[in-house]
Amino acid sequence: MIPDFHLHTSFSGDCSAPVKQQLEQAVSLGMKELCITDHNDYCVDSGDIDFNLDFEAYFSALSKLKEEYKDRIHLNIGVEMGLQPFLAQYCKEIALRYPFDFIIGSVHFVNGRDPYYPEYFKGRSPSEAYLEYFQTVLHCLQSCNDFDVLGHLDYVIRYGPDNIFSPSEEPFVSCIEQILSLLIEKGKGLECNTCGYRYGLGQPNPSAFILEKYRKMGGQIITLGSDAHEPANIGRDFKRGAELLKACGFSYYSVFRQRQPVFFKL
Repeated sequence: MIPDFHLHTSFSGDCSAPVKQQLEQAVSLGMKELCITDHNDYCVDSGDIDFNLDFEAYFSALSKLKEEYKDRIHLNIGVEMGLQPFLAQYCKEIALRYPFDFIIGSVHFVNGRDPYYPEYFKGRSPSEAYLEYFQTVLHCLQSCNDFDVLGHLDYVIRYGPDNIFSPSEEPFVSCIEQILSLLIEKGKGLECNTCGYRYGLGQPNPSAFILEKYRKMGGQIITLGSDAHEPANIGRDFKRGAELLKACGFSYYSVFRQRQPVFFKL
């Protein structure tokens, strides 16, 4: 089974699943490899949830489990790093300090607000809210370099108040093309996050339009992640996601080991 390269454990502020529970589920699915990517959104005031990762405890625990499970599954240690334009130096320092196998760069906060909460959309049209999100992603990529793939590029549409969003319309398409161009220029990959299916979007994050555009522009590095916060969602909809990637022109998916992509046939 294709390895899951985006999943969370109780080291993430929004997840209660023990690491061993997630590992046992992956083993039961027949995965030979996976990567745990717990959240780190530095200094974000998000109410009752603390998204600041305890890196020392994290590496201590996962390193022991990596050894314990070595004959059953290859455990890679990653992180989902929250990108914000002013955090470029912080992200660089963390990437240099810890021996990650994989870093997802994700944008969850837009000028201090998370689209997960309805307040993000209040007082303006959905199109205005979506555009601000994509513009923020672009600003993050212009300042931040210390990540391997961009996570759930159109994260914002999971929580939009309606389904009017079309990435093929201006001004979205121009901003998205700039984002994809920067990723390719910097040698960064893109994530196919199958969580979108669970949210009833009918496609992953990002959408098929964006995945196909990335491939046509020359993008090759693509990872699959479930964004699972509980065992039942590990590897969920991966077959569906893989078929979509093939339809978008991809022949290979990637895993990361020691921050380097390794390619496998879809």
